[in-house]
Amino acid sequence: MLKFFSLYSGSTGNSLLLQSENCNLLIDSGVSAKKIVDGLEQVGSSVSNIDAILVTHEHSDHVQSLGTISKKYNIPVYANRKTWDAMKSQKDKIDDCNIKYFATNEDFEINDILIHSFSIPHDAADPCGFNFTAEKEKFSVATDIGHMTTNIIDCLENSKFLMLEANYEPEVLKCSRYPYLLKTRIAGPNGHLSNQLAGKTIARLMNSGLEEVMLGHLSKENNFPELAHKSVLEELHFAGFNDSDIKLKVASRNEPTFLEETEKFYAFH
Repeated sequence: MLKFFSLYSGSTGNSLLLQSENCNLLIDSGVSAKKIVDGLEQVGSSVSNIDAILVTHEHSDHVQSLGTISKKYNIPVYANRKTWDAMKSQKDKIDDCNIKYFATNEDFEINDILIHSFSIPHDAADPCGFNFTAEKEKFSVATDIGHMTTNIIDCLENSKFLMLEANYEPEVLKCSRYPYLLKTRIAGPNGHLSNQLAGKTIARLMNSGLEEVMLGHLSKENNFPELAHKSVLEELHFAGFNDSDIKLKVASRNEPTFLEETEKFYAFH
């Protein structure tokens, strides 16, 4: 059974944990090494258990402690070639034997998890999302998305669980203190996904086996957890779905967020 934890998620830093029977994967390392270690301990894991770190893209809120974590704990890091080239300062800290490459839009395996990376539109070198498949379960992660594409929808179909970006509420962004150019970048085709587009995306996926969604990468200035949750539900209601049709959570910025099944697992084991 796949298990998922959001250790930290938001515009200030991101790191996720995916576990299978024989594998522990960290997705991004966008907070301090100490916070990574603390977050893993809070979910009953340990940095010594991590088999590999996957990198979605090179922005600092996704790779802040990448080199430090890999070097200190001898953990392999997987990224595509353009992302490696764009984060030289992190790459220089990592032992050559732990620098691993994958090709975007192709499959690769780590232990018992089949991984498919897919392209996402964002202002980075070669950003990607991931599908994870093990024991006939499919979990997906897709954040930092400027706009939704048919290819992304196709890759997300048949996921049991989805971590999806809900970065900003358009009206809040308009009134925020951000300078105009930054607002334009966030709402642009290579920026971030709004609450409304997140809701429409989930509605598109509802009939493909999706059971649970965690909204992530919320902006600290341009969104609020309650607002993201409400806006997404409104889109689902508009599409004809009820609250009971999907389990919907919002990932915390500063502490781990559990899936319901994972919470049960730790409650009874």
